[in-house]
Amino acid sequence: MEKFKTLEIVRASPGSAVFHLRLNRPSSRNALSLDSFAELPLALSSLDRNPDALVLILSGAGHHFYSGIDFAALDSSPPPGDCGRAGERLRRHIKYLQRAVTAIERCRKPVIAAVHGACVGGGVDVATACDVRYCMEDAFFSRLPSIVGYGNTMELALTVRRVSGSEAKELGLVSRDFGSKRELDDGVRVIAEGK
Repeated sequence: MEKFKTLEIVRASPGSAVFHLRLNRPSSRNALSLDSFAELPLALSSLDRNPDALVLILSGAGHHFYSGIDFAALDSSPPPGDCGRAGERLRRHIKYLQRAVTAIERCRKPVIAAVHGACVGGGVDVATACDVRYCMEDAFFSRLPSIVGYGNTMELALTVRRVSGSEAKELGLVSRDFGSKRELDDGVRVIAEGK
């Protein structure tokens, strides 16, 4: 199994076809760093090629799923006085960051998001790129995409309020919500194993 700086890959149990891919930056609330953006496509590609892996569970270590983008990852300060090159540099940087989310969508194995705690900004992009999403009742979401419908998206964008796990279920953002982290982990594992 490959080793990564910000991610860990763990087989659910010996002989299991279910693998966990965890963002392991709990001290930063699992904010997506430049390393995270670089490693996520590599880890997904590795798991996609692994014949032992049939289902992937994407989660975060610690108290949160993904709390958005680490602002250091967005530092693309332009050189003074060169707007054209600065704009092109920013466009390339954004496409580079987007590659991590696209890697989830391109993975041939089913990818399940197990959301607990915060799922904010870029974390919502990561979760919605997964094939199926589950969460804890007390998980919270911010900056939801059109997957929840235009009216709901507009209301949430204009009011800037958080969406709870149970409301995320009502909106169709997640398939099911669970009462605790243990129930979430166990429930998603059972679903992934098809038992």
